[in-house]
Amino acid sequence: MTDSQKSDALVRDPSAGIARLLEIMRRLRDPETGCPWDIEQDFASIAPYTIEEAYEVADAIERGDMSDLRDELGDLLLQSVYHAQMAAEGGHFTFDDVVRSISDKMLRRHPHVFGDESREKSAAQQTEDWEKIKAAERAGRPETASALDGVAAGLPALTRAIKLQNRAARVGFDWPETTQVVDKIAEEARELVEARDTLGPEEMAEEYGDLLFVMANLARHLDIDPESALRAANAKFTRRFKGVESRLAERGKTPAQSDLAEMDALWDAVKRDEKQS
Repeated sequence: MTDSQKSDALVRDPSAGIARLLEIMRRLRDPETGCPWDIEQDFASIAPYTIEEAYEVADAIERGDMSDLRDELGDLLLQSVYHAQMAAEGGHFTFDDVVRSISDKMLRRHPHVFGDESREKSAAQQTEDWEKIKAAERAGRPETASALDGVAAGLPALTRAIKLQNRAARVGFDWPETTQVVDKIAEEARELVEARDTLGPEEMAEEYGDLLFVMANLARHLDIDPESALRAANAKFTRRFKGVESRLAERGKTPAQSDLAEMDALWDAVKRDEKQS
């Protein structure tokens, strides 16, 4: 059997597992016989798709759609395979190197499972130990000079704010009381209003960013995930606004044919019905 025949047999074998997917990606990237679009891609052009697929996984989980979750996890796995294939082509690392790296990391960061440490500790203590191990790993890297190093710049802004604040808090840079964070929110809100009234758009955007950053800090102090909280607020707004649209439709109207007073009254009615149900 020729190499081409072996490849064809592998990509058509539904029981071949990860080897099948790796071969499919290799074929897609083949400079002579592959897909022109796939051949043109690089790490930077694929990165947005990687981020998008991670969000689609989270969306399937939030909806509780297991069939969709299976498919979205496959899409996310494909992203890892895609990046690994491009890295292999450049002589940087292979997919096996990726698997070896994460496997070694899991063993290293779970000494209470794979080592001789006791498992008799709380989840919170295990999380604290995990962060200590990560900190020790960072300290061993010559390029690491700050407690904030290693927090990925590509994270969603609210998530990155929380991670930066957590890093700073671990070295003592944090408000000890939630009331101080609330006071800071009020201060930043006043500065935003002042910027709106007296300064330009750049200063106003800066003050707005400061306010969001402190709001993220409040979420951290209250043990709230700001991304999840905002997603829930988005879902609630979507649900209620669709309720307004539905009630307008019963009146033979669209939002464009209504006004704020009518829609606001319908919003309150939808909100009231939700709380009573």
